Amino acid sequence: MTPPPPAEPDPTDAVAGEEEVLESWNEIPPTQEIDFVTLGMFIIDEIHHPPSLSLPPSLNIPGGAGTYSLLGARLFSPPPLLSSTTSMIIDCGSDFPPSLSAHLSSWQTSAVFRHNADRLTTKGYNGYSNPLDPSHRSFRYLTPKRRLTTDDLASLSPVLLTTKSLHLICSPLRCQELVTTFLSARKRYYSQQRPSEEHTRPVIIWEPVPDLCTPEELLNCTNTLPMVDVCSPNHAELAGFLGGTGVLEDGGVDALAVEKGCEQLLASMPLQSYTLVVRAGEKGAYIARNGGRKRTMKKVVGHRGGLTKETDMEELFRGLVMGVGEEEGVVAREEIEVDEGVERWLPAYWTGEEGREKVKDATGGGNTFLGGLGVALARGKGIEEAVGWGAVAASFAIEQVGMPELKREGEEERWNGERVGDRLKSFMERVGLGE
Repeated sequence: MTPPPPAEPDPTDAVAGEEEVLESWNEIPPTQEIDFVTLGMFIIDEIHHPPSLSLPPSLNIPGGAGTYSLLGARLFSPPPLLSSTTSMIIDCGSDFPPSLSAHLSSWQTSAVFRHNADRLTTKGYNGYSNPLDPSHRSFRYLTPKRRLTTDDLASLSPVLLTTKSLHLICSPLRCQELVTTFLSARKRYYSQQRPSEEHTRPVIIWEPVPDLCTPEELLNCTNTLPMVDVCSPNHAELAGFLGGTGVLEDGGVDALAVEKGCEQLLASMPLQSYTLVVRAGEKGAYIARNGGRKRTMKKVVGHRGGLTKETDMEELFRGLVMGVGEEEGVVAREEIEVDEGVERWLPAYWTGEEGREKVKDATGGGNTFLGGLGVALARGKGIEEAVGWGAVAASFAIEQVGMPELKREGEEERWNGERVGDRLKSFMERVGLGE
């Protein structure tokens, strides 16, 4: 969707935070179907490469958790019908480069471009600034950030409240607030705008913000888990909640710590159903979902005659207590169907020597993963297949600095020269999830 041109600054207008703010945005049709929405932010990145590469910084790179998660959903959503089912809010300040508007508009999503001439676009520094740990990547904001809320969705394009999946990146307490306000606004929207329609709860994917993955936040984290469908920290963030590092002495992912950490979090809420998907870089992703029990009623026919090896003794006893002389008796027996849950590692798409050659910049890989996962769940895929979608989405995000290149050949799309469906098919076959 093409955004409206940014409004020209007017010295008589009030600055942001006062009653009048110079803003404009594009409308989304109220009938638009929405599969995926993220409340992550759009950020213009300055990427400073490792000193060992001796490269100049990459400037004006579209980034932010929201943008990358939108990319992940968009990769599996070709136009014209599916691309418009993905959305986010892109806040454009007075310094927003026109080239970025054109780039993001070319994706043909239902993104809302909100222009505000009285503020700067949110910008961030991504780089390696720790001399004691040259491999440590740091981030800091260069301009004031503008966090998104449920009110932004409701006021700009209320149809976004109908989304089938919602991606959040925030602290535990903020996640609780956003889920509560979103579900309330969604219920109100349907009752007022679509009273004859039935609606279900959306799939909610929570990505904990790294800075608050600490032992002090563990209780808040466990209280948040029942409110979401998928919680997805990376391996270091999961370990941070539990007072660890998540890495081995050689710098590799501590897979055992990931599995034990998931077991501990699942055990904290044994009667609740939710899924942990721990993103672990080249190691892939670990899926952990607690099982549940479903009670069913089964009719059992009473047994007559002599005992054999195949005799069901429980059925025999029930038949006897129904009375002598009956040819057969029927009773209702309660059975418990057990969902054993999921505990499984799935690899990353790029691994080994090939991965080291193909991966150029890991920025946004995890966010893109969750966009792919979220839209897969919105379209009815199971969690393991959805993680496969996430792995493939991430593979496109990390092959270059910034966003992958989109080209069209007729009605066919290619990202970085490859069809997404072809890469997904090969990966699913590799991990044993292919049809």
